[in-house]
Amino acid sequence: MSALLQIDQLDVEIPLGRGLLRPVRAVSLEVRRGETVCVVGESGCGKSLTSLAIMDLLPQGARRAAQRLWFDGVDLLKLDERQMADLRGNAMAMVFQEPMTSLNPAYTIGNQLEEALLRHRKVSRSDARARAISLLEKVGMTGAASRLSQYPHQLSGGLRQRVMIAMALMCGPKMIIADEPTTALDVTIQAQILYLLRALQRELGMAMILITHDLGIVARIADRVAIMYAGQIVETGTVRAIFTRPLHPYTQGLLRCIPIPGKTRRGEHLGSIPGMVPSLIGALTGCAFRNRCRFAFDRCATAAVALTETESGRSYRCLLSVDDCAANAVEAASG
Repeated sequence: MSALLQIDQLDVEIPLGRGLLRPVRAVSLEVRRGETVCVVGESGCGKSLTSLAIMDLLPQGARRAAQRLWFDGVDLLKLDERQMADLRGNAMAMVFQEPMTSLNPAYTIGNQLEEALLRHRKVSRSDARARAISLLEKVGMTGAASRLSQYPHQLSGGLRQRVMIAMALMCGPKMIIADEPTTALDVTIQAQILYLLRALQRELGMAMILITHDLGIVARIADRVAIMYAGQIVETGTVRAIFTRPLHPYTQGLLRCIPIPGKTRRGEHLGSIPGMVPSLIGALTGCAFRNRCRFAFDRCATAAVALTETESGRSYRCLLSVDDCAANAVEAASG
């Protein structure tokens, strides 16, 4: 399976009065055609800013840089704003975290759905309307034709998120980025949206980047996983490898924080990760996780910690060997 998106050493910098904030640091990631990659980490680790950097939608004042940022053979770093606008919503699209703030309250659902197709394709408004109705039906909305005249505030959170998914699909993109698309929804609707995203991704053959902090979602939907901490990717691998043999201490800590069906007893305390995320302002030396890691040693404070590739196609950011990391995972799980 060939790579659709290639990211090598992506950095995002935001000048602040206190110094230079670096919320994304040397991120390298590959997304293959038709696969689902979940980017996982706690709030503030750089997941959303990584996706915004890919789409060139960073907040004002933020700067991105990379050794490579390619999408479908196109160097995104060489595109001007007009060329990026031609790409966004067309070949790549995004489902934002909170649809109520992403949908324009002054325009109807129909206007906002049709706009993307009219912008990128030479079609009539009637054809755009027919496409919008078809996609609303595909994402499970009843009375699709009548929904086009409604405004965002007239829909529930789950329906607004379905509209966002339909909007992302209007031009048949090769890749969609879904930024925590179920955060504001109740558990039942979350399951429906996740099933819908996975089914559409398989049916249409799209690649998908799903950003989340919920490992339960990852277990159900991912092909591969990238774990982020303090603006860096600290581990990558298949979903099976990550869950059965986590290598990085941060990944091990995350897995201890979730209950295991059939093993975790009612009332039993779940694991936790002590300490605080380090400041991302200024230079970062050594391992960013060392102050929260039970296996840290002296070199962790000073040595450069690169992302190490393993023979099995995985990668992890730690000074310890693969065998030592695996042994630590067993020790951490048992105590």
